[in-house]
Amino acid sequence: MNTLDRFSNRVDNYIRYRPGYPADVLAFLKQENILKPGSVIADIGSGTGISAQLFLNENIVYGVEPNREMREAAERLLAGSSSFKSIGATAEATTLADHSVDLIIAGQAFHWFDKQKCREEFKRILKPGRTVVLMWNDRRTDSTPFLRSYEDFIKMFATDYLEVNHKNIDKKVFDDFFGKENYRVKSFDNFQHFDLEGLKGRILSSSYMPAEGHKDFDYMMYVLKKTFNRFQENITLPSGESRRGVVTIEYDTTIYYGRLS
Repeated sequence: MNTLDRFSNRVDNYIRYRPGYPADVLAFLKQENILKPGSVIADIGSGTGISAQLFLNENIVYGVEPNREMREAAERLLAGSSSFKSIGATAEATTLADHSVDLIIAGQAFHWFDKQKCREEFKRILKPGRTVVLMWNDRRTDSTPFLRSYEDFIKMFATDYLEVNHKNIDKKVFDDFFGKENYRVKSFDNFQHFDLEGLKGRILSSSYMPAEGHKDFDYMMYVLKKTFNRFQENITLPSGESRRGVVTIEYDTTIYYGRLS
């Protein structure tokens, strides 16, 4: 499947079940003087608008997204915000003006880009001395018995998980992109709690998992239900809210940030 079309049939589940980004990211970028009120932000590979939502209260966000279905979903989701500007373009050719943005972000997207071409494009649209922030919700795979079983489940049924996993990006990729040792890394805790229906939606939001109609779909759903039933539990959230019959997916929300040398 063409990279640009991978999520066209995943949009509804993507909106409902993909994790957002914790407010701690926003607070940290302000603390580091990377983000200021009124900043113009280019959200590259903005998808359904999940990453843009974090920044819209005080900033203008240009959401650059080549996939029509995802872009239109973001336009619907963020229709109430005059600060969100939707652009149908790619990371390598954003159509934004030279030196027009204060900050570039890419949430759960950089691993899909042509690294060299987007680097040159980012240098073109960034104001001098400004920062690029690459963000991922990095799912923990072995911190709990459920997450170990969940990772085994994904490997059992996925079509090309190992090939497209963002974890394939290593230090050399970041060194080449930012310039060697010219970036920093910061992580934040993030969590999702799912009932069975939510866990199904989370699985089906991933482009590497079989969709309905695939020969393995029914068996995959059977095994997912068995996995859920084995690990579901009753929990109390920090807010005091009780949740019955859920599983927890843990993430390290990790940002790589620096200026392009």
